[in-house]
Amino acid sequence: MPPEVVQEVKAIEAKGQYDSPRYMELLIPHFYAHHLCRLPELPDALNRSFGKINKDLYVLMQGPSEFGASGRLEQWDRKADLPKLAMPTLVIGATHDTMDPAHMKWVSTRVQHGSFLLCPNGSHCAMWDDQAHYFPGLLRWLKAVDAGKQSVTLQP
Repeated sequence: MPPEVVQEVKAIEAKGQYDSPRYMELLIPHFYAHHLCRLPELPDALNRSFGKINKDLYVLMQGPSEFGASGRLEQWDRKADLPKLAMPTLVIGATHDTMDPAHMKWVSTRVQHGSFLLCPNGSHCAMWDDQAHYFPGLLRWLKAVDAGKQSVTLQP
């Protein structure tokens, strides 16, 4: 994000004005459009989902800022439990997501039968903005699991 936008966002957050219309005016084009969904227009289904979000629950779990967890999820760490997952598991990462794709790949190596799919053109909603990688990878994985394979190499 441009430094002046970051400065203004931080100033709004410092005042606790997360409900300010200006906050979203800054976040939508400078953050969400790059990391949440990279399509020129949000799909109707995604807009409908946002319209029904339980903001109280979201803030309780995530915290009020999109730039770091400060809610209950901040201290929620289940990494030690990953090896207990014995079912075939597909972990999907996207290059433009704020969830680090390298970490998502690491998660796939900690479950017993993990596979990793990278959506190189995707963001947090790669099912929308990188369908060219998301759906073929998902289908390859589903077919492999259906054929009895425990894990699948989806990328070189």
